[in-house]
Amino acid sequence: MQNSFPAHPRQFIIRQARDLVIALGLAFLASLFLNTFVAHAVSIDQGPSMQPNLYRGDRVLIEKISLIFRAPQRGDIVVANRPGEPISLIKRVVALPGERVAVRGGHVWINDAPLAEPWVMYLGGPDYPATVVPPDHVFILGDNRAESRDSRTFGPVRFDEIAGRVFFIYWSPEHIGLVP
Repeated sequence: MQNSFPAHPRQFIIRQARDLVIALGLAFLASLFLNTFVAHAVSIDQGPSMQPNLYRGDRVLIEKISLIFRAPQRGDIVVANRPGEPISLIKRVVALPGERVAVRGGHVWINDAPLAEPWVMYLGGPDYPATVVPPDHVFILGDNRAESRDSRTFGPVRFDEIAGRVFFIYWSPEHIGLVP
């Protein structure tokens, strides 16, 4: 009968420990790469500004990779990290660079034409005078206009302040699915 253990158990243990450390290190680096450049999870901690599409307590996945290849698009829900803000903002892109945007009674006007917004259920909130969105900026609003602190308060958002695009709700159970 042949012994299945190596002749030198100490060398075996050292080799196994080394392999474990390498595997854990590679897993950590892969996780760090994915979280930094591809996607990560975000919890909705802000109030009702994105209702009825996102609710406080929902957890969403944001992807970052598409923003490397294309600018944010109208209708995208994005996570914006504004300087001086204690939490990230989750809002919808409504106006793009070079467009003249105005908000009247919660309705968005782009270049003097009303914007069709099937995602908005609750209008209201402050108006915003006609302003041209600067290059490399977008104008973001909450879907619940009356309850949203958004570009009407702080102006257009720079592309480099956008952390990613929300694409999937993975929690709470009644909201699981692609973002509307």
